[in-house]
Amino acid sequence: MMARWLTVTTLWLAAMAGLLLGTAGDPRWLNGWLLIGELAAFCYPLGFWLHRHDPALLAARLSPPFHRDQKTWDRVFMALAGLSFVAWMALMALDARRFAWSSMPAWLQPAGVLLIAACLSVAWVTFRFNSFAAPQVRVQADRGQRVITDGPYRVVRHPMYAGAALLFIGAPLLLGSWWGLAVAPLLIAGTAARAVGEERVLRRELAGYDAYAQRVRYRLLPGVW
Repeated sequence: MMARWLTVTTLWLAAMAGLLLGTAGDPRWLNGWLLIGELAAFCYPLGFWLHRHDPALLAARLSPPFHRDQKTWDRVFMALAGLSFVAWMALMALDARRFAWSSMPAWLQPAGVLLIAACLSVAWVTFRFNSFAAPQVRVQADRGQRVITDGPYRVVRHPMYAGAALLFIGAPLLLGSWWGLAVAPLLIAGTAARAVGEERVLRRELAGYDAYAQRVRYRLLPGVW
């Protein structure tokens, strides 16, 4: 399974590099390589950690994107989200490098690096506490899924989605794309909509989730929503 993780991760990073640098028209684009490098520095160690500490979650993360007991609306969402992400990355490459539509101050780039690192840190902590963090919206009855209340789940009900918002803001700052940053609220709104849909499923099918949601009031941002 570890070999599969390494293969899938390498192919995904190569596709990301091809998308960013190819669309930018510059294989030496430093900012693009910084983004790929930051993702690689997270994904490879994560695979080794999961292989050692939570092979069941590693298997879930390696599962096909569409699962037989996944909700139909979530299949549609995942397909649209994938296409939107690709389009967003291409837009930022066109904006920041090929056509240079944007002129973003250089001091914002380190802020982007830090926000992406924060996103990846949130993801790592989430995986540490939630062995059921599969990519699909579904209740894993075969694995005895239960409500997770520890770690980041003490603060918000959807820490992975909260972390994704940091990526949606950080990537445009690192790459230097105002257009990419302008699209970020739409991506965050889409993630929030999925959180609402996921909660409907969990309230119906996962015992104890209603009580947990009453204790932890906020979905993504403490004190706001």
